[in-house]
Amino acid sequence: MEEERDDEDDQLLTIKSPKYDINDDELSSFRSCINLLCVDQTSPWKTSLSWSMFFLFGIGVPIVSHFVLSCSSCDEDHRQPYDAIVELSLSSIAALSYFSFTSFVRKYGLSKFLFLDKLCDESEKVRLGYTRQLQRSKKILCIFVLPCLVADSVYRIWWFVTGGSDIPHWGNIYLSHSIACTMELCSWLYRSSIFFLACVLYRLICYLQILRLEVFAQVFQEESDVGWTLLEHLRIRRILRVISHRFRLFILWTLLLVTASLLASLLVTTKDQSDVNIYTAGELALCSMTLVTGLCICLRSATKITHKAQSITSLAAKWHACATINSFDHADAETPVAQVASPWLFPLNPNYDNYDSEDEEGDGNDELNNTKMIPAFANTISFQKRQALVTYLENNRAGITVYGFMLDRTYLHTIFGVELSLVLWLLSKTVGIY
Repeated sequence: MEEERDDEDDQLLTIKSPKYDINDDELSSFRSCINLLCVDQTSPWKTSLSWSMFFLFGIGVPIVSHFVLSCSSCDEDHRQPYDAIVELSLSSIAALSYFSFTSFVRKYGLSKFLFLDKLCDESEKVRLGYTRQLQRSKKILCIFVLPCLVADSVYRIWWFVTGGSDIPHWGNIYLSHSIACTMELCSWLYRSSIFFLACVLYRLICYLQILRLEVFAQVFQEESDVGWTLLEHLRIRRILRVISHRFRLFILWTLLLVTASLLASLLVTTKDQSDVNIYTAGELALCSMTLVTGLCICLRSATKITHKAQSITSLAAKWHACATINSFDHADAETPVAQVASPWLFPLNPNYDNYDSEDEEGDGNDELNNTKMIPAFANTISFQKRQALVTYLENNRAGITVYGFMLDRTYLHTIFGVELSLVLWLLSKTVGIY
């Protein structure tokens, strides 16, 4: 079964259209990341290798590092009082990412998981944009992983070099420390890469839906059928529900694990007689930044696609308003003139179109977010059909959800409020108010 699915993936990864092809060469950079991290389970031997690497670098090395290499007799800078939180946090988030990704690929296949099997039905803009994002995925992954690896490498090398014979070793001290340092760095690289891979994949899938929404928004710029527009929006909503269902456990547990890790870090660093400096808490800070960065990637991607999906309602309402005003303008005329697309209905400020080009803060000026008027097609689409479409969009909000909760900016504000309340409560128990 696994070999048949692998063959099916290879066939689906070559998406052909009359004008554009997405072939294996363009996906090789992305697939190499999966093979390098040993998360490919398309054959028995690859599955065995994948589980072996996970147990070695995700569980085995962190346990040995914490219980065997702990240096209780070292000076204060080499004792690593927060190592338990670091190892437990990274291993937990890596396990969550590993199980989520491998289960997705086993259940759906890589092509279906990345929605490549349906990409041949999309427009040229969607295919080109999604292919560019596939090619950028490896670069984005390196941007997040390499700085963390460099920082941890500097810390680990300093720790082993300056610790000397006080750090536990077997046989030759230089060989023992070199092997231990290499294994710990490989473990850190493996766990952080697995986590960032899952986050980058989620970002990639969300970006595809943003491209679809931007193409869908163009239906309001031209004459189109309301029934077809409704069916297309229903299709997009269904895809967003599928994404929400697949990633809801991953998003929820990532949020819970990161919150627990940060609160535990705050608890141990703010209690009485805690020794906090760059040597003792540097790795803890690096771990916290890694977890928060991955969580921000996921929440930002979900919030962005929800914002874009809800902008469709505003765009449809503006389209309906322009068409309605245009129809009344023709009704008041002495000699009605039939026309398909009409000019603007009222005089505009000559500098109106220049407002978008001013240096103002905003979300950009794309098909979904702009302040420009829309050409009206009042003579081809009835008022009742337009009103029905706008009413449907107003009462059927699309976006990414987690067990029914919409991941929009309001939800992010709620998360921030809850996190801040927990931090203040914890600080009141440890630091106190004087």
